Amino acid sequence: MDSGDIEEAGGNGEEEFRSGPRIGGGKYRPVVAHDRAVVEMSSIDPGSPSSSTLKNIKVVAPGDAGVNAREGPRPEDGVNGHQKESKLELFGFDSLVNILGLKSMTGEQIPTPSSPRDGEDISITQGHPKPSALKMGTMMGVFVPCLQNILGIIYYIRFTWIVGMAGIGQGLVLVLLCGICTFLTTISLSAIATNGAMKGGGPYYLIGRALGPEVGISIGLCFFLGNAVAGALYVLGAVETFLKAFPAAGIFRETVTKVNGTAVAESIQSPNSHDLQIYGIVVTILLCFIVFGGVKMINRVAPAFLFPVLISIFCIFIGIFVAKTDNPDTGITGLRLKSFKDNWGSAYQMTNNAGIPDPTGSTYWSFNELVGLFFPAVTGIMAGSNRSASLKDTQRSIPVGTLAATLATTSLYLISVLFFGAVATRDKLLTDRLLTATIAWPYPFIVHVGIILSTLGAALQSLTGAPRLLAAIANDDILPILNYFKVADTSEPHIATLFTALICIGCVVIGNLDLITPTVTMFYLLCYAGVNLSCFLLDLLDAPSWRPRWKYHHWSLSFVGASLCIVIMFLISWSFTVVAIALASLIYKYVGLKGKAGDWGDGFKSAYFQLALRSLRSLGANQVHPKNWYPIPLVFCRPWGQLPENVPCHPKLADFANCMKKKGRGMSIFVSILDGDYYECAEEAKEACKQLATYIEYKRCEGVAEIVVAPNMTEGFRGIIQTMGLGNLKPNIVVMRYPEIWRRENLTEIPSTFVGIINDCITANKAVVIIKGLDEWPNEYQTQYGTIDLYWIVRDGGLMLLLSQLLLTKESFESCKIQLFCIAEEDSDAEALKADVKKFLYDLRMQAEVIVVTMKSWDIRSEGNSQEDSLEAFDAAQRRISDYLGEIKRQGSTPLLANGKKMVVNEQQVEKFLYTMLKLNSTILSYSRMAAVVLVSLPPPPLNHPAYFYMEYMDLLVENVPRMLIVRGYHRDVVTLFT
Repeated sequence: MDSGDIEEAGGNGEEEFRSGPRIGGGKYRPVVAHDRAVVEMSSIDPGSPSSSTLKNIKVVAPGDAGVNAREGPRPEDGVNGHQKESKLELFGFDSLVNILGLKSMTGEQIPTPSSPRDGEDISITQGHPKPSALKMGTMMGVFVPCLQNILGIIYYIRFTWIVGMAGIGQGLVLVLLCGICTFLTTISLSAIATNGAMKGGGPYYLIGRALGPEVGISIGLCFFLGNAVAGALYVLGAVETFLKAFPAAGIFRETVTKVNGTAVAESIQSPNSHDLQIYGIVVTILLCFIVFGGVKMINRVAPAFLFPVLISIFCIFIGIFVAKTDNPDTGITGLRLKSFKDNWGSAYQMTNNAGIPDPTGSTYWSFNELVGLFFPAVTGIMAGSNRSASLKDTQRSIPVGTLAATLATTSLYLISVLFFGAVATRDKLLTDRLLTATIAWPYPFIVHVGIILSTLGAALQSLTGAPRLLAAIANDDILPILNYFKVADTSEPHIATLFTALICIGCVVIGNLDLITPTVTMFYLLCYAGVNLSCFLLDLLDAPSWRPRWKYHHWSLSFVGASLCIVIMFLISWSFTVVAIALASLIYKYVGLKGKAGDWGDGFKSAYFQLALRSLRSLGANQVHPKNWYPIPLVFCRPWGQLPENVPCHPKLADFANCMKKKGRGMSIFVSILDGDYYECAEEAKEACKQLATYIEYKRCEGVAEIVVAPNMTEGFRGIIQTMGLGNLKPNIVVMRYPEIWRRENLTEIPSTFVGIINDCITANKAVVIIKGLDEWPNEYQTQYGTIDLYWIVRDGGLMLLLSQLLLTKESFESCKIQLFCIAEEDSDAEALKADVKKFLYDLRMQAEVIVVTMKSWDIRSEGNSQEDSLEAFDAAQRRISDYLGEIKRQGSTPLLANGKKMVVNEQQVEKFLYTMLKLNSTILSYSRMAAVVLVSLPPPPLNHPAYFYMEYMDLLVENVPRMLIVRGYHRDVVTLFT
């Protein structure tokens, strides 16, 4: 083996992977003589034997760019260093185990890669993973953030009021309804989150990659609005608690409400709405300054906000057990069975804007309204998935931590319903908005601090998470209008943070907590419904890529979860639901119109694929009934002539393909053939296919593009006609241009190619439509007048009739009328034939004027009104055929046809064929010279006649006809008389 052999062997092995990505971001290429890295020869003695020659071969691993190919083995490689680097060189890549970070073949240990950070893709072809920063586990990374987001203002200042209004029984139902909804959503979230690495964007990323960019962005923007509005909810909660704890801090006069029903009429004070607005705006601005100044510090300190919350909840339960019972006027009875029984039923009633019972109030509360008020208390389950980039093990932490937080908070709420309902009277529950602080042990101040810290921490989370969600949507570069919010991977979304703060301030100005919460609820429920629908679709389709590590899921659970979300939305408020869905629909439509195309491998694409497969199987292999027959044209793009530069298909071919569809329904297959060797032209074919597909889309033609590489056009078309399509979706009509240039440019190879294509179509039982005068074919904006004339000579299954009806459905031909010309051999047959054809057209629901032309009338018309142009063409064709036959006789040997048979020429038959074409052409020019388009039956190429003769026949047929469709059907009907 010499050096040339070795380089050739290396090149062949590398050639298989020349298109694959190389470690480090480059690409592999075929090995050339001067390649420095793969196989290199040391100085070899030409006279040495092969065994000694092989000892001097040095192999350098492709991925080791830092090693000079001319250096010997490195000292640290040991004696067998060259063997270490050559073990898998045949495969053209670094060892797979090296890339994955597992134990390498040489015993080196590489750190196991963790989940990719936001904005990064880690694949087995992108080099060794970089050392990652400190990662968080399940407790601090998922459980604590979820718990902090779920436990908040609603539990402290609204939950006791909800228990008083709904009662213990319906309070339990309310908690279970909302808890089941979030539990099922958590199951779906766990399944999707464990099906692969997650980038930034949280639920938007999950929904977008499952349901497509349109659905993902529409729900993602709504979820962003929900988070921004939730920030206002938390700010108002903190301010209201502060003003309750320190009434003297109020700027404006407090609202005083007289409450009847207690033993002694009691004045209940609630903060003034203007105080809520002013303090809320100030707090929001301060929080924004904190976010702008140190988001990293917030992420470190945020878990510390949870500790006072847990302490305050512990103090509340201690206070419940040690509540005073000697002063019932306060409304706190302690744990008493009587209070439990009294509070079991509901007490829905009218309240004022502050929620205080008032018979003259403007708001009536029912179970549905309470659902909208309470549901924000169970949100926050997405907090862990939003931190996927900072987790050690996303596949374990997200499901375990999120489910633990969901179950823990739901259990807390259920227990709290029972205890709150048994510890105080209903009037106390409805009038003391801070009952949790009243009963807390030892001091109410502990609960006040817990409320303020929990709400401020949750508000910081909203002002930190919402901008990142908006930035993640903008970074996907789908909506150009969001480009202002784009940020680099390591940058802070300052513009998005400012925009979020403006939304938050706008909601704070409203100043009413009970009006804001239903809005937040709708957006959260819409997001949860999207997560459930995503899991439902992925689970139902069960694509090969759907392999979540979380096994406890089923499509029925996701479906129930999504349905429950929709039901809760309508329970809360059908008007808010319609507005939320309408907003999401408008965003969806806007993304579809203005958004850039993006293929994320979403579930809808998988659904389309499976639906197509199922539909294809249901069609079977049997022939489609004529009522269900659709034209599937195979458009032969390679023209008989030159096209303009960078135009892969004749523009009028695409226009004609659209004319063969009714209201755009159907599919066209555009094919072109590249002459050459497949291995040499494969890349060129791919580029040509992309160019052709782009041009088809530009022409707004529903179809697909295919490029075939073959030694010549005949072989390429023969392969296409046999293999193109699948099942009953194979093309049934071949559409091509008539080669009008073959004689003008003296292209002698065209006749045999043209005849071979027609014979292949007949053998494959494909219909044929040949367009003469393609350059003159009208586009959709050129209206045609006159008639569409059909010369129906042979039975074609009704294809010619169907094509004429399809033409009438287009704007360019809708002003035309159809004339049907039938050929009768005898005058006596004319009337009967006309009557039969009229009846046939009537049964087919087709309008056309029937004209019968007899064979005798041909002769009379020819003698009385001779067509000078046709006769000149006839004489010229006779002379050329005579010259062709004379040349054959001078050669002294009978030439072979393309099929290998000897050419047999019957001069009388040739004369008859020429005369028939002359008469038909004369009739067409007599009746249809002003027709918009003429359709005529295509005669098959005669057996044992040279292709040159057939082209003479066809040229005589189309002579002086500006626009003609030459049609040949196939052995089946495409129209039917029956309903």
